[in-house]
Amino acid sequence: MDISIHMSTLPQDDPDAAVAFYRDVLGFEVRSDVGQGKMRWITVGPADRPGTSILLAPPAVDPGVTEAERRTIAEMMAKGTYGWILLATKNLDSTFEKIQAGGAEVVQEPTDQPYGVRDCAFRDPAGNLIRIQELR
Repeated sequence: MDISIHMSTLPQDDPDAAVAFYRDVLGFEVRSDVGQGKMRWITVGPADRPGTSILLAPPAVDPGVTEAERRTIAEMMAKGTYGWILLATKNLDSTFEKIQAGGAEVVQEPTDQPYGVRDCAFRDPAGNLIRIQELR
């Protein structure tokens, strides 16, 4: 089989803040931005990897999601426990400094983990956890 990861989805509840974070802080390109107001679906990704994207989508808009589920999702996003993604870089310390200088909320500074990776963590404007591992 020949299967690759094409797109992953993260929730966003403030499209303008999401674009500013993923474009201006992480350096991703905006590939599409459809919809209007708070109901925008934004696709971003690294410029040198056009086949890999993140879809930043409004949460709980599926008509099958109940009001109670919408409240739960909103509560989990506010706590930062709903969405997360794992990214990678060759130079973790430099990447950490740039993202921190961009005003991102630091969750964990670069750390050597006991399970063999060096990583750090931030939160995006919607509360999603962004973990970044150093490629070795």
